[in-house]
Amino acid sequence: MLKDDNQKKDGKHILICLSGSISAYKAASLASALVQEGHEVQCVATESALQFIGPAALEGITRKPVKTEMFANSSEIEHIELAKWADIILLYPASAATIARLRMGLAEDLVSAIFLANNFQVPYWIATAMNNQMLENPATRENLSILSGWGARLLETEPGLLACGEIGTGRLMEPEIVQAMIGEYFQEL
Repeated sequence: MLKDDNQKKDGKHILICLSGSISAYKAASLASALVQEGHEVQCVATESALQFIGPAALEGITRKPVKTEMFANSSEIEHIELAKWADIILLYPASAATIARLRMGLAEDLVSAIFLANNFQVPYWIATAMNNQMLENPATRENLSILSGWGARLLETEPGLLACGEIGTGRLMEPEIVQAMIGEYFQEL
């Protein structure tokens, strides 16, 4: 998978990985904004993420099929190729289950295999989204701390109304904030 020479001069390759969260719909808004800026965006989703957002929306925005299988194309090793292709990898949204798999080094799906294949050669950002009780659970806090210590950048959650109806701190960071952070990151290079 070679980088596309037809992309805009400043366009980057952004890999958005989605895990199962009701806030997965926000990934479509983020992908759309990044594509409009001239970036090439590829979405990768866990099976649970596809329970919350259909691939058609993401494919229509990015003009690329959503990747879900490690061995879907026998001519490529998807997790290796995608990790090499990306200029930045964003796990958006990151569920507690996916965070735990990353921390344990389990490559049970394409999202977690990309994490292992990247080994922080490319920036890896994690935007958590979950109930505040799950976020504050000692297991989740420890998992995030370890991932941060390895080199992942943790994007802060936002306080507000959660999908469960509670008020808490587990809301996924809004797409426009993440878009601005990505823009700032690439400007600093």
